Amino acid sequence: MGSGIRQVNMHEAKTHLSPLVEEAAAAGASFVICKAGRPMVRVTPLHDQDAAAAPRRRLGLLAGECQVPDDFDQLAAAEIADLFEGR
Repeated sequence: MGSGIRQVNMHEAKTHLSPLVEEAAAAGASFVICKAGRPMVRVTPLHDQDAAAAPRRRLGLLAGECQVPDDFDQLAAAEIADLFEGR
């Protein structure tokens, strides 16, 4: 494991999981849970700015700007069926 990453044994992780997670989230640092000295998983904090950076979808953005035909779900149905059947 790379230097600087905290390693925690399985027993300590089970016994103190909540404080370990709180500490990692507050410090913004990952830690690794090991079993018998072998790294098993990395616990990495999630950051609020990552969620805020996700683009928001606006419903009705193009209302009145375009039209969808009533049979849109049947458009090119024969061609699609031919592709699935190898024709």
